[in-house]
Amino acid sequence: MRIVSLVPHATELLFALSAGDELVAVTHECDHPPAALELPRVTRDVLPAGLGAAEIDRAVRERTLGGRSDL
Repeated sequence: MRIVSLVPHATELLFALSAGDELVAVTHECDHPPAALELPRVTRDVLPAGLGAAEIDRAVRERTLGGRSDL
């Protein structure tokens, strides 16, 4: 089986269940356990680092309303 995890918590659970060897890729947010950092990334962060919750919400709304799908 080949698994791509799109949720950081799912990545952690798969490793906890000894299924880490089945993972072939993860998201840019998957950083635990350390072995997850060695896997290819299938997503990327397009928002600037360090934004607060309200700023993230505003940026996502602007992109969505503008018809952008690069989130």
